[in-house]
Amino acid sequence: MNLAPFKSVLALPGVRPLMLLMLFARIPPTAAGVTVTLHVVTTLDKGYAAAGTVGFATMIGLGLGSPLMGKLVDSRGLRFVLMLSLLEGAFWLTAPLMDYYVLLVLAFANGLVAVPVMSIGRQALTAIVPEPQRRPAFSLDSISVELSFMVGPAAGVLIATKFSTGTALVVIGLAILTASAVLFVVNPVLLHEDDVVEGSPPRLREWLRGPMIAALIIPFGATMVLSGMEISAIASLERTGQQSWLGLIFFVMCAASALGGLFYGSLKRVPGGVFLLACMALLEIPVGLGDGSVLLLALALIPMNLACAPTITASSELIAKSAPPSARGLALGLQGSAFTFGVAAGQPLAGLAVDHSGPPLGFVVAGLAGLVVAGVGWVLARQRQAVSATS
Repeated sequence: MNLAPFKSVLALPGVRPLMLLMLFARIPPTAAGVTVTLHVVTTLDKGYAAAGTVGFATMIGLGLGSPLMGKLVDSRGLRFVLMLSLLEGAFWLTAPLMDYYVLLVLAFANGLVAVPVMSIGRQALTAIVPEPQRRPAFSLDSISVELSFMVGPAAGVLIATKFSTGTALVVIGLAILTASAVLFVVNPVLLHEDDVVEGSPPRLREWLRGPMIAALIIPFGATMVLSGMEISAIASLERTGQQSWLGLIFFVMCAASALGGLFYGSLKRVPGGVFLLACMALLEIPVGLGDGSVLLLALALIPMNLACAPTITASSELIAKSAPPSARGLALGLQGSAFTFGVAAGQPLAGLAVDHSGPPLGFVVAGLAGLVVAGVGWVLARQRQAVSATS
């Protein structure tokens, strides 16, 4: 594996501190989901259906709010958006005092104003990394996201079980406020020195077409496939009473994705994002053959997860290239919405299949759905190419 591209990216001014800062900033949001679930189930004693409803409300809020926050970054600047983190922090600090129905409503509202730390990191990388080096840069960014998901949920569960779920919620709020304050002080640049921003921003319909729509379909399909895989994997281990091994399974998935990201970022010529999504989906279909065995399930999950970080990287690279500089925050916000709505689609889809015929069918259905999404992305990209060729 050629690590030279990564070394050259990390040698660029500002890249290393930015990546470290964004890794820290992304950990608290990744801990939120499991911590809220534990709080609703154990502290509020409302059950998993109620916890799932809060999670769904949060996802809808995030899905709607992500492009709104991105547009505000474009029009009002990063510091204005970071000021809204005071509202986000206030939600987490007071969440332990809320009853269930207040928590449900405010979880949705909090999603609307949540600081989009995932997209901010990608936008800042786009600004300081020249286009020829963005593939390894976005690969490192995807690996950073994997690391945050390895640390965040585990930390949330540890604090919730060792102390209380209320303490864990407060810690999340303090961490979000701290990260936002540091980002406010650092105020990373969000436009590359070669970006030309003149006049009013282009209208949405002028750039949200062809390759851009395909680029947004890719993260939607990827998270739909991944969330379906997670639900099916959890069901597989629960059915055989081996749920204590879930941590190992998720570690294997994240490690495989990070390894795939390293390999992808070292390549000069790479397959397109739609092709990578199709590979992810196709490789999920046979994962159910490992049902009932922790070792076989872990091994079966490795191939599809090797394609995970490359798929996300391909999407980010295409969005950074296709979006107008003055609307890049909005474009990356739409990518965040695609991630969120992909999870919202994949979980119930696989869950219905699992309830009907068991975990193996959950993997199959999620994989087939991913192939359909990849097909739609391929058709859209082909249509755009045809238009360009005839114009």
